[in-house]
Amino acid sequence: MAAAAPAETMNKPDAEVLEAVTSVFQPGKLAVEAIQVDENAAPTPPIPVLIVAPKDAGTYPVAMLLHGFFLHYHFYEHLLRHVASHGFIIVAPQFSISIIPSGDAEDIAAAAKVADWLPDGLPSVLPKGVEPELSKLALAGHSRGGHTAFSLAMGHAKTQLTFSALIGLDPVAGTGKSSQLQPKILTYEPSSFDMAMPVLVVGTGLGEEKKNIFFPPCAPKDVNHAEFYRECRPPCYYFVTKDYGHLDMLDDDVPKFITCVCKDGNGCKGKMRRCVAGIMHGGISECCPG
Repeated sequence: MAAAAPAETMNKPDAEVLEAVTSVFQPGKLAVEAIQVDENAAPTPPIPVLIVAPKDAGTYPVAMLLHGFFLHYHFYEHLLRHVASHGFIIVAPQFSISIIPSGDAEDIAAAAKVADWLPDGLPSVLPKGVEPELSKLALAGHSRGGHTAFSLAMGHAKTQLTFSALIGLDPVAGTGKSSQLQPKILTYEPSSFDMAMPVLVVGTGLGEEKKNIFFPPCAPKDVNHAEFYRECRPPCYYFVTKDYGHLDMLDDDVPKFITCVCKDGNGCKGKMRRCVAGIMHGGISECCPG
């Protein structure tokens, strides 16, 4: 493979394009603020939410990020801050946490209620001068939250707002082909998802591998990113971080009793977070341009 030309020898337009592409993998120029919103807010959100938004006055596209099984929205804070620093408002609901897996209907309904809260609730808690552009609303989900996001986008709960883009971050739809989460959205037929929006799927190479003999894979074959992408219709986009695991995009201070169940990569987790954040930024920007 030929080596890339040094930046100083490139044509100026080429250098500008390269800088624009690579800059999404570094924190943006905007200072951001994390805002926890609970039952003390008015109007009250249906469940607690974490909002990460730019501090600078302006109107910004909005994305909802739905967390994975037995996880907390705070585990994604570095990822959320990175994306928000490029000019987005990120809303992360906190679903109820149970160690016993069950169907996804409750979380799908809760996510729909959070989406319906946004028009009145979100402007009331944002920094002064910061406004949400809710006509440009993306929906994202990690792990089981990916199943929640896809299910919501497919109409398993109704929302007042329309989603402009859908992002699955190593989505998981159950423990195996014969044991899908309810509702069972995977059909094992190509291009079978009926969604009128662009879709971006990000997978991990180690998600379908066991951490050890005691725990099953966290993103098993037949119910993970590969099948989700296979069932998407164009326009759809697909990236795989082959040397990283299912939870490697989370913050470094996530408790070990959580991260120990999933096979992880040997590389820097910060690089994984920046990679995923940059891909998210690119996907939202393409589908919900500011």
